[in-house]
Amino acid sequence: MDKKRTYHVVAGVICENNKILCVKKGQTNYDYTSFRYEFPGGKIEQGETPQAALQRELQEELNISIDIEQYIMTVEYEYPDFFICMKVYLCTLVNSTLILEEHIDLRWLSLSQLSELEWCAADQIICQKLRMFKF
Repeated sequence: MDKKRTYHVVAGVICENNKILCVKKGQTNYDYTSFRYEFPGGKIEQGETPQAALQRELQEELNISIDIEQYIMTVEYEYPDFFICMKVYLCTLVNSTLILEEHIDLRWLSLSQLSELEWCAADQIICQKLRMFKF
C-alpha cells in the first residue's frame, strides 16, 4: 500500500472590521479542492517557522502583510490523495492592498456567513472552530 504524501501547511484567518477573508481556489489537480474556498496560506518550506511561512505565503499570494495575533488550532486531514497538517493562526492586516495572484475570488464575510460558501474539507473544520470565537 502506498503511503500518502503529507503536506505541512499554514493558514491565516484574517479579520478586519468583524469580517473574515475567504479566498477561492481555481482549478487544482483534484476535483475535491478545485473551485472551493479556503483560508489563505500555503506550504511551510524547509527550515521555515509556520509564522514565517504564513507571512511569506500571504505576501506572495495576496500581496498583503499581516500581524499574527494568536494560534487557533492544527487541522490534520486526510484527503483521498494526500494528508495535510495545517497550523491555523488568527491574523490582522497591516496593509490592505489585496491582489489575487493565486486565487480567483475573495470575499469578506461575517462568521455567520461562512457556511454560505463551498469550502475545502480541511477548511470546513476551521469554520466549525471559529463559531466558538468572538471577534
